[in-house]
Amino acid sequence: MQDKQGLGLFKLTFFAIGTTLASGVFNMFSDMARNGAGTLSVLIGWAIAGIGMYSLAMCFNRLSIVRPSLKSGIFAYAKEGFGAYIGFNSAWGYWISAILSQVSFATLLFAALGQFMPLFAGGNNLASIVCASIVVWGFTFLVMGGVQEAVTINTIIVIAKIIPILAFILFVIFLGAFDLDIFLDNFMGEDTGYSLGKQVLETTYTTVWIFTGIEGAVVISARAKATAVSGKATTLSFLSLLILYVLISILSMGIMPRSELAALGDPAMAGLLSYVVGPFGATLINIGVIISIAGAMFSYTIVTADSAYAPALHGCFPAFLQKENRRHAPSAALLLTAAIIQVLLIIIYFQSSTYQALYTLATSAIMIPFVLSALYCLKTCFEDSRTGHSAPGFKDWLISALGVIYGFWMLYATGISNIIISALMFAPGALFYFWARRESHKKFFESALDVGVFVIIMAGFVYSLVWF
Repeated sequence: MQDKQGLGLFKLTFFAIGTTLASGVFNMFSDMARNGAGTLSVLIGWAIAGIGMYSLAMCFNRLSIVRPSLKSGIFAYAKEGFGAYIGFNSAWGYWISAILSQVSFATLLFAALGQFMPLFAGGNNLASIVCASIVVWGFTFLVMGGVQEAVTINTIIVIAKIIPILAFILFVIFLGAFDLDIFLDNFMGEDTGYSLGKQVLETTYTTVWIFTGIEGAVVISARAKATAVSGKATTLSFLSLLILYVLISILSMGIMPRSELAALGDPAMAGLLSYVVGPFGATLINIGVIISIAGAMFSYTIVTADSAYAPALHGCFPAFLQKENRRHAPSAALLLTAAIIQVLLIIIYFQSSTYQALYTLATSAIMIPFVLSALYCLKTCFEDSRTGHSAPGFKDWLISALGVIYGFWMLYATGISNIIISALMFAPGALFYFWARRESHKKFFESALDVGVFVIIMAGFVYSLVWF
């Protein structure tokens, strides 16, 4: 089904790049080094992430083709495949992850501004929180002017944010900053005391975080010319970013010893380029961080709103979130999301939460929707092989299986304690679920599986409150 007025491949690809290329790229090598990773473990981690995230991207691509009626895929795939309550938790987890991503972007944005204006030092003081709130509400009202127009603005922002990152790569290469001896000294990460397997495991959170947002084109697929276009955009954006990320990781490991990379402040790329070219480098990167994160916050304003709006259209979230303004922007979802972000920003001020702590929570929340999407893709292979409809080939089976394996690898890498703590984020969603089910006059749980999942989440919630 075609929508001639919908978004095309170019804008959707740049939208996915815009939601993905945010704060993580400026800190990823430092975060990996801080978690004990040497060059070899980083390369292995990227190989795993490359294969795994590519498989997930191809799962989204396949589902957009064989299940074109399922728009806003992240939640729709889970609901179609595993029922209303599991589908709700996929939608809720994605929405919460997007909200936490916005908050983490805000802290790093003002930490970067703090390099120019000490008033914002740290990114979580009073001045930072006040100004971050102004930015959040400003973007909210800008997007209320129309989502299609906002995506066009995003395309321009993406081009602007790529320039400083490319400048970093070119400076390192052409100024001869890469030192093979340092690269080899960093190779095994022997000074960390971590085994190679542990180092690889520790890279997982970082690789997942910096690819969070790659599904952005799928989230707004209802606004695309066709759902298949969103799948292609996801694949193109993923491959482009993978090349960029691996190149930055390899180059950084040849500039400083691992221990010094680990000690760099936020944003780490600023400190690294300052080491290469002097203070000018830090200035350039901090400008890039400001543009990049502000752009990501703008993109995520759309994503967070659609993450609540689309489930509401399908009866998964309460009906009031379906409300649009005269420019067809999801006004109720935009305002509620901004209000939640505002509350979290206030909490950050009193708790002094850091960028790393916030992105850890955001990554934990998004893993469940990713795993469920991959599982549904594998399920469609079984269904379609029986019916003969869009019969899957070897590649379809392979990417589905790899997507599922990678999804469970992500959960394993999360650790049992983080999985249990994530119940603190999922349990409150039950109120929204019961509200939506009551509005639609449907029974709360449709199966024993629903009841079992609900009990597990609530048990994890209680355990987390008591023991953590």
